[in-house]
Amino acid sequence: MAEAVRPVLRDVPDELVGPRVIVRPYRPGDGQQLWEAVEESREHLLPWLPWGDTHKSPVDSEEFVRKMHARWYLREDMPYSIWSRATGRYLGGTGLHRIDWEVPSFEIGYWLRKSAVGRGYMTEAVRLLVAMAFDTLSANRVHIQVAAGNHKSAAIPPRLGFILESTQKNAKRVTTGELVDMKIFAMTPAEYRQAIE
Repeated sequence: MAEAVRPVLRDVPDELVGPRVIVRPYRPGDGQQLWEAVEESREHLLPWLPWGDTHKSPVDSEEFVRKMHARWYLREDMPYSIWSRATGRYLGGTGLHRIDWEVPSFEIGYWLRKSAVGRGYMTEAVRLLVAMAFDTLSANRVHIQVAAGNHKSAAIPPRLGFILESTQKNAKRVTTGELVDMKIFAMTPAEYRQAIE
């Protein structure tokens, strides 16, 4: 029988550095910058991200980053923050979620503050995460779910070599209560190798 998977023992880089972004786990003290990004972007984030309303104050955001730090450390979930290399400004969040360490399989989620959209930051950040998932964590599957109407988010996976695997009809309710279809983009090790060649 194979040895049991012990995620907490998996070594994961503390920072992923790209040409313009740094992707790293949330740290205590990041709450104020997260709060400012959420405040700037509430209408932009809704209806896609239901957690925006849970950030009612900077204290809520600081509590959030500390909980995310703990979950990352335990490898229960792997939330990451995205920062500008040039300015040190907080740009948004991403991460490896709904992890199945037995496969291993990961789902990537992401969001950007409104003023950072359309500059290629998220494509760069997700590319770094995909490389880590396959090269460091030996992923056999990485997937991204995007609401069918969220066109900017849906443009990122194909750009990175993900394949549209399915469209699930009436799969989720957004914060307005409306049912939306979800596009599922997936990548395997073979598709990853093809994308980086």
